[in-house]
Amino acid sequence: MIKAVSFDFYNTLVRFWPPLEEIQQAACHEFGLTVQQDDITRGYAVADVLFNRENEDRPLSKRTDEERIEFFGRYEQLILETAGIPVSMDLAKQVWKMALTVPKDFIPFNDSVPALEELREAGYKVGIITNLRRDLGELCTRAGLASYLDFTVGSEEVGIEKPNPRIFMAALEKVGAAPEEVLHVGDQVRSDVMGAEGVGMKAVLIDRSGHTPEAEGCLIISSLSELTKVLEDLS
Repeated sequence: MIKAVSFDFYNTLVRFWPPLEEIQQAACHEFGLTVQQDDITRGYAVADVLFNRENEDRPLSKRTDEERIEFFGRYEQLILETAGIPVSMDLAKQVWKMALTVPKDFIPFNDSVPALEELREAGYKVGIITNLRRDLGELCTRAGLASYLDFTVGSEEVGIEKPNPRIFMAALEKVGAAPEEVLHVGDQVRSDVMGAEGVGMKAVLIDRSGHTPEAEGCLIISSLSELTKVLEDLS
């Protein structure tokens, strides 16, 4: 019986505002590149797999400024290549740096707060497991999510990234539940689904865009409004 539901933070409960697709589109325009927003969304889906695997192997927060710039050049290159616009590494770095200058914040997806409210009202414990090395209390408060959460676990606290078992075990300890009593929801196959299932938790992939690579074989939802049905099926 499921007693708790954990969520990844970025791209599961919250997104950037302004939307990254709009920022990318504007940055590309400055360099004479024309790209469609849906193609950028597809590019991010592919590039984020690279991001998560690189971050898992060696957290970007622990790399030098030069190493981070080099990585994000490759990241930007992959976004644009997937979107149908191959560019040089030098141009990719320029586009990335311009996009980085745009101020942005996290805002919840439209389905996030209703889903959290519904889960809490149904008696589930609700929390977050994220690779973000940030002050989760502040982030969740600013995003308007703090009052709906029973626990949060981040990589800064644990010192390791998903899919390492330690971060999931830390969450299980906080919520006081056995692995099979917790459902984890996230947007990354390896970091979220495989990581959670690796310690015995249940897992569901949220694929809002329909572009998530390697999703075959996963239990998939496209909106958090579908969670109630998933939990019914698991009970």
